[in-house]
Amino acid sequence: MVSVNLGVLHYVLDHIYGAFVHRTKLTTPFFSKGWGGSKLDLLERFVKQLFPATESQNWPPTLVQPMWKTVWETRNACLREGIFRTPCDEQLINALPPESYNARVAFLVPKSVPPQKMACVVHLAGTGDHTFERRLRLGGPLLKENIATMVLESPFYGHRRPRLQRGAKLLCVSDLLLLGRVTIDESRSLLHWLEVEAGFGKTGICGLSMGGVHAAMVGSLHPRPIATLPFLAPHSAVVAFCEGVLKYATAWGALREDGEQKTGMTLEQARERLRSVLSLTDVTRFPIPKIPEAVIFVAATDDGYIPKHSVLELQKAWPGSEVRWVTGGHVSSFLLHNDEFRKAIVDALNRLQWRES
Repeated sequence: MVSVNLGVLHYVLDHIYGAFVHRTKLTTPFFSKGWGGSKLDLLERFVKQLFPATESQNWPPTLVQPMWKTVWETRNACLREGIFRTPCDEQLINALPPESYNARVAFLVPKSVPPQKMACVVHLAGTGDHTFERRLRLGGPLLKENIATMVLESPFYGHRRPRLQRGAKLLCVSDLLLLGRVTIDESRSLLHWLEVEAGFGKTGICGLSMGGVHAAMVGSLHPRPIATLPFLAPHSAVVAFCEGVLKYATAWGALREDGEQKTGMTLEQARERLRSVLSLTDVTRFPIPKIPEAVIFVAATDDGYIPKHSVLELQKAWPGSEVRWVTGGHVSSFLLHNDEFRKAIVDALNRLQWRES
């Protein structure tokens, strides 16, 4: 009788999935157009500006006013979709593809409950999550807990995807930093709108994989206590693109050739340069959230994309935060453990005090 180590099986499944999706010639790799030229210099500067000299700097953000339309409405709930102009700095807007100028959100809200007695969580997109549906399915059952769900469509994804981009495969390294910085700015403006305009009693931010990294950054930078829930997320994009399965999906040859034209870059230097650039996304360098006890990481025991040490590094940097482990790999946990993600959302929100009206 042959016994099967399920942990190894989950890990191998991640690599099989990654090989099929990322290592075949069926899809283009990440960063096939190189580094991004002067845009990369701009983005490196803007990412560093996320750390204000004083707490009041960069706050409040630009207040957005989405234009809403009702998608459906029942006796107990309502789903609306909204559009708003991205509130980013003009230099960032000029760096964006025109398709990404307008942000889109879906907003699923319980009815017959005053907002000050409700919570709302903003859900950010993981790599390749181009639509609202998966995140709405995650948030839908939380309606019975009086928790609303707001889903943000990322720049470079869905309706905001540039015409020449295939799927989620960003064309330049600068696009990854731009996607992250714009997502952070838009998320902060949406949280400000939920708290100041809509009057929600509690707020939170969550995301899966890449979305979890962005959620951690937003939770770190928010000046008010919020629930922060990174799911299956590394502490840095370095882990994903230089160590995990996605290193096989990176156009190392294109990065070397782009750098070679300017500095005579070798392949090894291209790898070190990418590691250096993506180190800007290291969340352990970000401030500790206002209430670290309301930070819950959910990680997988046998994740082929995100090693355990990466999750534990972030927990160590944020004393008081909690890590919960689910059995599985990156792909299987994404599919099978939504109940654990929902429980983490409820528990993190319960660790917050209700805001006064």
